[in-house]
Amino acid sequence: MTTEIKHDIEDEALARQRLRLWLQMLKAVRYVEGTLRERLRSGYDTTLPRFDVLAALHAKQEGMKMSELSQHLVVSNGNVTGVVDRLVTEGLAERENMPTDRRAFLVRITDKGRKLMDEMAAEHMRWIDEMFEDVSEADAARGISIMLDIRQKS
Repeated sequence: MTTEIKHDIEDEALARQRLRLWLQMLKAVRYVEGTLRERLRSGYDTTLPRFDVLAALHAKQEGMKMSELSQHLVVSNGNVTGVVDRLVTEGLAERENMPTDRRAFLVRITDKGRKLMDEMAAEHMRWIDEMFEDVSEADAARGISIMLDIRQKS
């Protein structure tokens, strides 16, 4: 005896195509992230989370509160704290107490961190450009539009 699953999908063929799109997007993201992780590890002895934290701090010169940083990166405060601790130890970031709230910290990139991030960001752009070399400008614009459409649903 088989049980038929009821659903309210209007166009099952389109739904299956969208599912295939999702699976291909997932595979592409895993490929790109894996390649970036390996290149960051071998070229800079760093990790993608460290790169992401430095990039966020590099973009906001005045610094960010730890909670703002974790919200921006969409990760927990605990995950960010460990990464920031290591960056501070290596002199790539600095942390100071907020004058208005002694429990809150402001994190800023140091000159040493900025110099490293400038180099890594330029290399990162080259890597992405290389991996996406077969994607036309029009296809890139359409892909961005699709991703924005998906994100606006949330």
